[in-house]
Amino acid sequence: MRASSEAKRVEAEVTLPDGIDLHARPAAELVRTAMRFSASVSVAAGEREVDAKSLLSILALGAERGTSLRLRAEGEDATAALDALCGCVAAFA
Repeated sequence: MRASSEAKRVEAEVTLPDGIDLHARPAAELVRTAMRFSASVSVAAGEREVDAKSLLSILALGAERGTSLRLRAEGEDATAALDALCGCVAAFA
């Protein structure tokens, strides 16, 4: 995880585990995790970046096993949000 020049903006890169595609169940878990925080949170796969609090947007990424996801958070609880999201993806395995 890396903090940018702005103290309340952080980002991380995670990889979807083998055997896990970002379909309805894992996507919903990711959204539920993001919704627990007031920080603005986004998920990017390839060139597409979407709001991590939108289930339809997450599903539209079409991310499959082995896909690298870039997670970004900005706001008061950005670090906690990013830690929770990274943990959520790791728990998919």
